[in-house]
Amino acid sequence: MANLIDKLPVGLANRLRTRLGKHFGRFVIVAAVSLAVSEFALFLFTEVWHVTGGISGVSAAALGALTSYLMSRWAWERKGRPNVLRETIPFWVVSAGAWLVLGLATKLGLYVARTVGATGFKHFVIVGGIYFLANCLTFLSRFLIFHYVLFADAGKTEPVEAESLSPIAAMVPGPDDNESQ
Repeated sequence: MANLIDKLPVGLANRLRTRLGKHFGRFVIVAAVSLAVSEFALFLFTEVWHVTGGISGVSAAALGALTSYLMSRWAWERKGRPNVLRETIPFWVVSAGAWLVLGLATKLGLYVARTVGATGFKHFVIVGGIYFLANCLTFLSRFLIFHYVLFADAGKTEPVEAESLSPIAAMVPGPDDNESQ
């Protein structure tokens, strides 16, 4: 991955090397795996078993959240036993908020698919697409909560990097440059 980062513009590469950038990159991987699990579950719930929208969306999101929980400790480099009060319970509270959004998004997707008369794969493209968009909307808020609140290191602070200007050569007359002669 270092080679990929080296090919990016310097400013972006430097940001990705920070603690925030490293955690964000890992969370993208966690979110992608979680999304794949939940989209597959959503397909099974809505297209194979024909479960109602709210239950399908919440159940699929819960399976995605379980995947996310198991992988998020890796993303934030947590080792050992998790602190139930500081990590586990807040994680599931945040996840429950996302489940509500995703359950409502699934209901909306089923309504839209039914309204346009979609069947088969087109039906799931509409339902899964709206579910995917809702997942994208919750992604950033979940990352910010996880990074700055849930998995924040209490003792560690990341220094804020300020922009610096490159030194500018000044036109200073030397001993050989005497204008009075």
